[in-house]
Amino acid sequence: MPALEIRIFDLIQDERHRIDPKAQALMLDSELIGVARQHSRDMALKNYMAHAGPDGQTSTSLIMDEDSDFQGLLGENIAALHYTPQGGVDVEVFAQRFVKTWLDSRGHKENLSFAAYDRSGVGAALSGDTVYVTQLFATEVGMPLRPSDPNSRGNIPLAPQPAEQKARH
Repeated sequence: MPALEIRIFDLIQDERHRIDPKAQALMLDSELIGVARQHSRDMALKNYMAHAGPDGQTSTSLIMDEDSDFQGLLGENIAALHYTPQGGVDVEVFAQRFVKTWLDSRGHKENLSFAAYDRSGVGAALSGDTVYVTQLFATEVGMPLRPSDPNSRGNIPLAPQPAEQKARH
């Protein structure tokens, strides 16, 4: 569903600058795209919608598995929308609906408009009559190495996640 992912990314980019003209432009990040796709696929395969999978895996833990040196802020928006197989998934219509769902939720809107985020990745997956989407936002904070361990990058401050907010229609 790359076309839907790109359209959502573009709409979010526009909304960020409409909400806060000083917000940094988002750049697509391949690592975030991979993690967002993995989380959306997991939700689709296991028929759930939450920031943590049934096994406790989160986007944060997936990113740390990929890049143990990551030090930054991470935000995540998830949503699921139903569709009819006869009607299919119209990219423009569904992208607009996903973005509107997030804009109508205070926590999701805060995530997508947080001015310091400079990278993003969107992942989408289908299951039955449902489209699942995850959008991740990140920025590095560049914390110094701990003097006692030259390989350590310190603690990882993460942006608070809205508590299990479900954006379903």
